[in-house]
Amino acid sequence: MNPILKNILAVVLGIVIGSIVNMCLILISSSIIPPPEGADITTTEGLKASIHLFKPVNFIFPFLAHALGTLVGAFVAAKMATNRKMKFSYGIGFFFLLGGIANIMMIPAPMWFNVTDLILAYLPMAYLGGKFALKAQ
Repeated sequence: MNPILKNILAVVLGIVIGSIVNMCLILISSSIIPPPEGADITTTEGLKASIHLFKPVNFIFPFLAHALGTLVGAFVAAKMATNRKMKFSYGIGFFFLLGGIANIMMIPAPMWFNVTDLILAYLPMAYLGGKFALKAQ
């Protein structure tokens, strides 16, 4: 396969598979850690209105979704890329970091969560995903 096409496919699949992991974790989160009584987590508006009811435990799965989605996406991209594998891994990390920043602007989560999420869930996971992919060769 053409290396440029393979690298484009690596990025697309990294984003798609990372997003699937993220969404799956978000979807199962409420069955493992129930949301607070009266919290509507089915819409962005409901989440905004009830975010003040959330306890720290309710932020575990959103963090895991962001971190593991980025990790898996970065791993896939780095594993598939023909060259400069860590750059592709970091590219996925930056893509998901932009999503995290957009999320912060849409949903007013506590500052401690926003800072933790932005610092630990994206670029460090992209680094680890790239390193895991390099070791798996």
